[in-house]
Amino acid sequence: FFNKFIGKPAPKTIHFPSGQTLDVFEAAELYQKEGIPLIILAGKKYGSGNSRDWAAKGPYLLGVKAVLAESYEKIHKDHLIGIGIAPLEFLPGENADSLGLSGREVFSLSFPEELFPGITLNIKTSTGKEFSVIASFANDVEITLYKHGGLLNFVARKFL
Repeated sequence: FFNKFIGKPAPKTIHFPSGQTLDVFEAAELYQKEGIPLIILAGKKYGSGNSRDWAAKGPYLLGVKAVLAESYEKIHKDHLIGIGIAPLEFLPGENADSLGLSGREVFSLSFPEELFPGITLNIKTSTGKEFSVIASFANDVEITLYKHGGLLNFVARKFL
């Protein structure tokens, strides 16, 4: 994938706020040590070309808590939910570029106790930008899995 931070394909990225160029894994380790959850800003059909469940497990292991995309490949979106990553969508006609998002911002959002399919959530950024997104849950089962941190955690809790 193309990393806009460094102007070329990964596996390198920039760690904020230090500005260091690091391997994606090394940057993710630093963020986890700092207690900073990650969000991926993506374009259309996020997850296309790789609907294997490891395509969702990798970001989860790197500390990604949400993906904000224009749209999703359906099976990949299901895998994100199944691993406990929130699938968020820009409102129709919006994207990172149209909202002036660089990915360097700190994003602040919270999920209400009562989630329902297609709920609109508000995001605030460290630059003062505020915008709305759609929580891309198709049904109550997906919401239940997400609230439990994914399928494995849901099943484990049923037996404990």
